[in-house]
Amino acid sequence: MRLSLERRLAVSAALLALTAGVVPATAAYAAPVTQPAAAAPTAQSQQVTPDMEALAKALQSTLDAGAPGALARYTGPDGVKSKTLGIQDTAHGTPMDVRSRFRIGSVSKTFSSVVLLQLVNEGRVDLDTPVNQYLPRLLPDDRITVRHLLTHRSGLSDYTNAMFENTVPGFEAVRNKVFSYQELVDLSLAEPRTAEPGVSYSYSNTNFVVVGMIIEKVTGKPVEKEYDRRIIKPLKLRNTSYVHPSTVIRGRHAHGYLHPDEDGQPLVDSTEQTVSWAQTAGAVISNAADLSTFMSGLVGGKLLPARMLDMMTTMTPTDAAKTRFYGLGLRRYDLSCGTQVFGHTGTVQGFYTYAFTTRDGKRSLSAMANTSNDGAANTALGGTLEAAFCGKPAAPKSNTAARGPASAPTTAPAPAPAEKDLPERR
Repeated sequence: MRLSLERRLAVSAALLALTAGVVPATAAYAAPVTQPAAAAPTAQSQQVTPDMEALAKALQSTLDAGAPGALARYTGPDGVKSKTLGIQDTAHGTPMDVRSRFRIGSVSKTFSSVVLLQLVNEGRVDLDTPVNQYLPRLLPDDRITVRHLLTHRSGLSDYTNAMFENTVPGFEAVRNKVFSYQELVDLSLAEPRTAEPGVSYSYSNTNFVVVGMIIEKVTGKPVEKEYDRRIIKPLKLRNTSYVHPSTVIRGRHAHGYLHPDEDGQPLVDSTEQTVSWAQTAGAVISNAADLSTFMSGLVGGKLLPARMLDMMTTMTPTDAAKTRFYGLGLRRYDLSCGTQVFGHTGTVQGFYTYAFTTRDGKRSLSAMANTSNDGAANTALGGTLEAAFCGKPAAPKSNTAARGPASAPTTAPAPAPAEKDLPERR
């Protein structure tokens, strides 16, 4: 099976966008940022309304890049605004619905981090204690700490790099398979480590599989119960669940699609799958409203005390331009207008997700495209962040004079997508 030259060039460009700007460990990761980001930088405190025209263009670009459908939902002081384009079920021609559930991929990592940090706050886990003290003999290096897992600085190889050799065959090989945590860790340990513990940032799903193991070992309960008790119920997230290893998304939901390896063939519906290859690194189901509630509630202090939240939002750069950062299971993007947004990205077969909020929790955006093996679509979806959070300044209020024209839409390029959670289509 062969890809067309145009498709291969597009995929190569997407891969370049995903990996460009990674700096040598000796320069970028010599010392982490010592203070968390300020809660309300000047650019963030200005009244800004989302640029819905620019947001629609970002979604259209996502469809043009190959996604069957896409959605974005913004929540702010001026209310909720949303936009959908395309379809969520190609078999029935169902239009994309902003209320639909979908697989959120690695946004799940932030859920796992919150649970673990709650255990830290309770004195049941220590961030700087070696993992092997909680899970004896699991890892070959006693220097790897819990903090190294949450910051992707453990040096543990990402097992997904070897698991998915080709988009569709690789997916079909794991679609209905149920892995144990140990099997996934063993896959990682069979590969060379990326670095010595603590030396450099290297995104790896293995880290958050081990986080799940620690949660279950310390609490003595399935991680599903801990998500539910510590996050889902307190925030009243009605469309969020961890259903591993069930393959079904219940209720109103979007279907996920993979592009076939051979041009001209139909899209592959990837909706029903165990996501057992990811588990606590990426198996949560949610919808746009719940994701915004989760992210804004998190940074607003509803899930963690201020001390733990400051630790979570203390960041180190992950790119040479220092516009993308990672803390404890949480990303930060610095947008072109100076606004900082916190959250996570997600990739699971059939879905790209962005879920971000400002540090004060007052403005949030959740966006999704129902494809996952076309990096150009992921990059285009990232444009919703600039449109929503930079947008255009709110027009001054006046009871007598007509309002002046709003400023021109932001035209700065979208932030490059974060490190891939799954290998892109080859």
